[in-house]
Amino acid sequence: MAAPTFKKEERIVSNRLIETLFEKGDSHMLAAYPLRMVYQQTTCCQGCAPVQILISVPKKRFKHAVDRNRVKRQIREAYRQHKQILDGIISEDKLLLIAFIWLSDRHCPTQEVERRVVSLLQRIAKKA
Repeated sequence: MAAPTFKKEERIVSNRLIETLFEKGDSHMLAAYPLRMVYQQTTCCQGCAPVQILISVPKKRFKHAVDRNRVKRQIREAYRQHKQILDGIISEDKLLLIAFIWLSDRHCPTQEVERRVVSLLQRIAKKA
């Protein structure tokens, strides 16, 4: 079996989708400190991945880009390794938008970040 990958199609790059995700209404929020997850299920666009994610580490939390990039890399890697948790829960005509937002102003060990991401993904899988 091939190792899981994280392709560009799995990233939220459309401003329209970002606005859809953060508008009041259908979005839901889960937290597992130091992460908050905002997610929403919406109609699918042509040729897009069934799950798309966005990772945000505010400059308010880490002033230096190298620190923000490290946290984003940890979250991205944890998601890449465990994204199969969401396999099969999204119907063909739906799209799941997920935003991971970092809440802490301290670094966490990679294992801790991975544990929190897995916890959040499992909670979404149970609700769907």
